[in-house]
Parts: sequence; structure tokens; C-alpha cells
Amino acid sequence: MLKRLQIKNYALIEQLDLELTPGFSIITGETGAGKSIILGALGMILGQRADTRSLKQGARRCVVEATFDLDSLGVKPFFDSNDLDYDEHECIIRRELSDNGKSRAFINDTPVSLSTLKELSAHLIDIHSQHQNLLLNQENFLLSVVDAMADNSDKKHQYHECYQAYRTAERQLQEFRERVEREQRNMDFLQFQVNELDELHLQEGEQVSLEEESEILSHAEGIKQGLYAADHLLSADEAGITSQLYECQRLLQNITDHFKSAQSLCQRLDSCAIEVEDIAQEVSRQLEGINFDPERQVYVDDRLNAIYALEKKHRCSTDSELLQLSQKLHAQLEELNCSDEQLEEMQKRCQLLQTQTLKAGEALTATRKKAARRIEAEMTSRLQQLGMPHVHFSVRMEPLQQAGPQGLDQVAFFFNANRNQAQQNLADIASGGEMARVMLSLKALLTSKTALPTIIFDEIDTGVSGHIAEQMALMMKAMSHDGCQVVSITHLPQIAALGDTHFKVYKEDSDEGTATHISRLNPDERITEIAHMLSGAVLTEAAINNAKELLKSNLSHIS
Repeated sequence: MLKRLQIKNYALIEQLDLELTPGFSIITGETGAGKSIILGALGMILGQRADTRSLKQGARRCVVEATFDLDSLGVKPFFDSNDLDYDEHECIIRRELSDNGKSRAFINDTPVSLSTLKELSAHLIDIHSQHQNLLLNQENFLLSVVDAMADNSDKKHQYHECYQAYRTAERQLQEFRERVEREQRNMDFLQFQVNELDELHLQEGEQVSLEEESEILSHAEGIKQGLYAADHLLSADEAGITSQLYECQRLLQNITDHFKSAQSLCQRLDSCAIEVEDIAQEVSRQLEGINFDPERQVYVDDRLNAIYALEKKHRCSTDSELLQLSQKLHAQLEELNCSDEQLEEMQKRCQLLQTQTLKAGEALTATRKKAARRIEAEMTSRLQQLGMPHVHFSVRMEPLQQAGPQGLDQVAFFFNANRNQAQQNLADIASGGEMARVMLSLKALLTSKTALPTIIFDEIDTGVSGHIAEQMALMMKAMSHDGCQVVSITHLPQIAALGDTHFKVYKEDSDEGTATHISRLNPDERITEIAHMLSGAVLTEAAINNAKELLKSNLSHIS
């Protein structure tokens, strides 16, 4: 329930503080007084777009704040999932708009996104304006009415899960089929690529090994000369480094008895001599292995050129990448060879999921058909109360050609108001008065089945008057007795008189400019306001008496 609405610096409103009560509240005021401004400010709370044109002239910031009672609404999981403070008796939603165009939203002083704000406000309040009549053209809205009456959320959830799984499998099947068809068109080329890589018989690390060998073969003569010279320096009989090291070690060994330090030097030379001798043997061995082999060089270069050509062709930089590509192409080829079996398995899965979806959809349809009969009976009864004694209202359900996101059904509401008149689709109704009564009846029907705490009717009485207006007021009053807080913005005295609480919107001019205000009327002020609604600007005694009679009628309805 909306307990309080505070508005600051919004359009013509400088400061407004409105405290609402349970039951049926009325808001009246002359055309242009600012009733739509209040609704616009409330729209900010619902997450609607706001821009700097909403700011009161000269103000730097506007603030709209609404306080709600959440008792029995079951919205605590929303607060928990969004990490918001929860108090079932007081929830404060605030929206701020600065002159720089920046907008901020808060739930219980915690900043939230507009999507989060919209998600919560959808559970708290419904504003019915004339443009909402266009909902009768939207099949999703009609389905939501049927589903609300059917109370079939479990069946809808089951269907949604089946449908999503079926659509996912169907999309995967289509993507696989398209990919297979595309790759099969290139299968010969794919097989050629596989053969080309296989014929290379490439080994991991072969490229690096061949590159090193090619470098050696290309410089064999220079390498051999260098190794030969090094071998001579290391291993010559007397002038070689190895022989000289051993001779140096022998000389130092001869003086160790008289010069103790020579012993450690001798040991160090021994280590050096062993290492140098090992190097000399390795150089000699390498020297024997270096030979210029033109045939081998041709083979190595041809092999490397073949590897480089395939790397360039496939945009690879190493033999390792070529081997990975080969594995990938083999896998694709194998998949294509097995694609018929995989395609058959995927088709079977799709068929199974489709069957499950249709079964879940049929269960959902059954709940809707039962609800449709109740809707027809209740809407007929409500519309008869609203001055359509010969009305006929029907819910027509036709099967879709294929399963859709909302089920297997397409729904349309058909209606005729007069005897011996053909029914027509409710979306094609031209009469504003008929449309208003149908929408009010639908809202009353939904309110009786859902836990919507607050509904605001913005001139739902368009196109009606007199006794019909009174019956519409009684229907709104009955909605408020069912636990829904109802607020009606109206120009009709018959509706205004039946409210439990009456507010008046008015404008005042001052040196600072024009400002919109709202006040709660006491009993005498209410008589005057309803009398003005009856007679216009000139207040007559007859209008006053008529207003009193209308208010007495309200008391009799309460009793």
C-alpha cells in the first residue's frame, strides 16, 4: 500500500506531502490544475524516464519519495537477492533528478538501478491511464489475464523450461546442420589439406633440428678449419695446451716438499688439465663428424622449404602449430564422416524435447481453458452491473501453428454490448465508454485474483456518466474492500462522492509564480467541491443539496 508521497521541485510542484489511507481515495481538480503532474512524479518512482524538463523552473534538484507498506506482499526474496534492507511495514523509494540531467534511484537509502526499481515497483502499484486501453491489442496482456485467473504459475514454469530446452536443442541442431553442409561442400579441399600434412610426416621439434643441421652444412668448411686449429692447440704432442698443463703440474709437484702452497696449485691444475683434456677429446670427436655432404644439404633444405611452405599457407610459425592444425583437421574430417549419426541423435533429442514441450503446453492450455470460462462468466456479470444488460463476453483460444514462448495458445477477447449484435474483437472497440468499462472490469477481476496492493485509475470514467459512473465507482469501492488500495482521478461527481477519502488538486499564483498543491478535504469542503463538479464555477443551492445527497448515498453504500 502507498502510505505517503512527497514531491519537491517537480514541474509546478514546489513542495507536496500526500498521506494516503487504505480504501478508496478520490483526487479531483480542474483541468490543468496538476493532477497529471502528480502522476508524472509517481511515474519516476515506477522507473519511468525523467529529464530536466521535469525540474521546477529555477530548481537545481527535484526529489520524489514514496513510502509503501509491504505487509503480505511476499517481496522479501527480492530484497534478499538484491542485498537491500527489508522492513515489511515501511519501504522508502526515492528518485532524484539534478539539473545536469543525472538521475539516481534509491530503495531504503541504497542506490539501485532503474531496472531494479522497475522490478520492485511492478509488485507495488499499477497506474491505469487511458493509453493502457491499448493493452487490449496486445496478446501477451490477454494471456496474462487468463493466466492470472488460472493461477497456473507452476504449469507455466514447467512449460518454459521445456520450451527453452527444446529451442536450444533446435538451434544447436540447425547450427550443426548448417556447419556440416558448409564443410561438406569443402570436404574435398579438407581432405586435400589433411593428405598434404600427412604426407609431410612431420615430427615434433624437427624444424629446429633441421635448421641447426642446415646451418652446419652451409658452413662445414669453416667449422672444420676452426675445429682442426683448436684440436692442434689442445692436443699437440709437446706444444699442446694439455701437455703443457701436465708439465706445469709436474714442476709444481716437485717443489711441494719445500713449498706447501704448491700443493693446492697442483690440485687446481689437475682439475683444469682433466677439463681441458675432456674438451680436447670432444673437439677431436666433433672434427671427425664434420664433413661437407652436398646431397644431405639438398635434402635438408628441401625438407625445410616444404615445412616453411605449409607454415606460410596455414599461417603457422612453428612445426608444433602445424601438428596441432593437422590434429584439428583430422578431427573435422572424422566428425564429417560421423555427422550422419550425430545428426540423427540430435534430431531424436529435438523430437523428444518437442514432445515434452507439447505435453507441458497441453497441460498449460487445459488450465487456461478452465480459466477462460470463469473469465467469461465474471466479465459478463461485471459488465452487466456497468449498464450493459445484454453484453456477451467470450474468450477465444486458438492453437498456434507451433509452440511459442508463452505456450501453445493465441488468445483474443470478443465482445458485444447489444442484443442481436455480432461479437467483435475487443481490440476493435471504438467506444471510449465501452472500453473504460471493459478495462475497469478486467482490472477488478485481476485485483480479486492477485495481490496488487495499490491501483490508480486516471480518468477511467471517460465516456460515461450518471448511473453508469456510480456503478463504476461501486466497483472500484468493492476492489478496495478486497484489500486493494484504490485511487481514482475523476471529473465525475458520482464517483467522487463514493470515495472514502477526497483530495483536491489546485493551482495558486504568487509573486514567485504558479504552484500546484493538493489538500485533503474535510466533509464541508467535500460538499463544496462535489457541488462545483455538478454546477461549474457558479455554486448553486441545488448543486449543494445534490452533493449532499450523493454523499449520503455513499454512506448508505458503506452501511
